[in-house]
Amino acid sequence: MDLNSYKAEINQWHEGRIENLKSSNGWLNLAGLFWLKDGVSTFGSDESNDLVFPKDKIPAKAGMFLLNNGVVSLTALPDVEIFADGKPLKTGMIFHPDSTHEPKLSYGSLQWVIIKRDNQFGVRLRDLESSKETTFLGIERYEINPGFRMEAVLEVPPVPKRIDITNVLGQTTAQESPGTLVFTLNEKEYRLDALLEGEELFVIFGDPTNINDTYPSGRYLYAKKPGADGKTILDFNKAYNPPCAFTPFATCPLPPLQNVLSIAITAGEKNYKGYTH
Repeated sequence: MDLNSYKAEINQWHEGRIENLKSSNGWLNLAGLFWLKDGVSTFGSDESNDLVFPKDKIPAKAGMFLLNNGVVSLTALPDVEIFADGKPLKTGMIFHPDSTHEPKLSYGSLQWVIIKRDNQFGVRLRDLESSKETTFLGIERYEINPGFRMEAVLEVPPVPKRIDITNVLGQTTAQESPGTLVFTLNEKEYRLDALLEGEELFVIFGDPTNINDTYPSGRYLYAKKPGADGKTILDFNKAYNPPCAFTPFATCPLPPLQNVLSIAITAGEKNYKGYTH
């Protein structure tokens, strides 16, 4: 491996990571996360609403959400023009548990979607004019170290495997796992249970650096699905912070106990210092 080329590759990956973070679909412009109750929830900028959106961004009284048997509908007040995927919406269904499409609702610079977490339904709100993108401080990283790039073997269980994943809301769900990534670091074997996301393996892990240097609730890492030989590459220089390091309006999954490593992974992103819980 050419060290300069490798460092250039990691730096390019990191630049793309920052671009995504600052994009309109990134995590820096989140402006709220509101959990819906069964029945009607009013929204607008006035404090008397059930869901209080940012002031000066939307009328004092804008409309209402209706949650009924897992289906969410929206009704805008007559003088409020809300859009769904760019088309005016006065009233209509905006979330159905059986639908694969989640329309983006908008008013001015505000944009929101409905999210479902276990048995809870929420409104995730963005402000596309958020100042957080311009005040973003960047992410400190460990020095790039090729020693934290290693081959791993995916150990596939004989029967389908599910692992419990708990999120920051305290909700625990059993998720399918394609297997366990087995790798060697400093002549010692380690194991990480993986999840499958499209054509990639997704790993949520913790390690001793979480105490002082990295995000306290662990970090994330992707790896390519292994080939026929069951092998892939784990590159901890691409370990990154979960969204909760940047915003209180995310619902991050936490590392399962078996994925908390005993060895310090001094590679990848350090904790973001621009956001204090």
